[in-house]
Amino acid sequence: MLKCGRIQYTNDLPIFAAFDERVIKYPGTLHEDVPTSLNRMLLAGELDLAPISAFAWARNADRLALLPDLCIGARDEVVSVVLVSQTPPALLENTQIFVTQESASGRNLLRVLLERRYCIAPSYVEDARPIERARLGFPALLIGDAAIDAVEEFPRSQVYDLGTLWHEWTGQQTVFAVWAARREIVDERREEVRACMDALTDALTWSKRNMPTVIAAAQQRFARAPGFYEDYYEKLNFTFHAAARSGLAAYCRELHAIGAIPQIPIVAPEVTDALAN
Repeated sequence: MLKCGRIQYTNDLPIFAAFDERVIKYPGTLHEDVPTSLNRMLLAGELDLAPISAFAWARNADRLALLPDLCIGARDEVVSVVLVSQTPPALLENTQIFVTQESASGRNLLRVLLERRYCIAPSYVEDARPIERARLGFPALLIGDAAIDAVEEFPRSQVYDLGTLWHEWTGQQTVFAVWAARREIVDERREEVRACMDALTDALTWSKRNMPTVIAAAQQRFARAPGFYEDYYEKLNFTFHAAARSGLAAYCRELHAIGAIPQIPIVAPEVTDALAN
């Protein structure tokens, strides 16, 4: 069986809840971790296929094949990728920003927004608990469930949603995670890759029809106010459709512009034809 990854935040539950509920069998093993760990494990050969940071794929597109069908992003507001700052982003020049160690896409999207949209160059410091820095009044980037905690805890005037900032600037959607496999796995075990992606898309279809079960699972992990998860999952996009691909392509162009990736990759699922019957 293929060794596969899954993201450990509640934002992945609409894709993986069907496996947790045992209504669909996943044809591989699943390792749950934060995005940066999944990035590292896939590149190190410890995983064969995984949802990884869009940035990690863009930087390693020569080694990783972009898979079809699925992504994790948002049309506009994303909620779970935020900058907490008492100072507006445009005024953070020469400021130290504490950033989560768990995300590559969010960290580099923040760089793009500050360097390209606002034309400033703050410094960035990795921190294991950036929300604690935010509580002390320092600017901090948070992702996942910690970001949702911040949305609930801090004044709205101090919370800047990176999906909203990106959409306001470019008119594009965000893509924070894509599904990718090592190229040798696609070449050698293509039928297994297709089986895994089919199971994932079937699981997403099941979740759309059984959203109360997904929301109950999310509440078990992190209890939120009534109605929160209904609104949250409505904002997210899990389908790697044309608008998502356009948003990812725009993100790649901006990453290249700030020197974060060596070249602009082609944003097109490479394995669709190769895996077709």
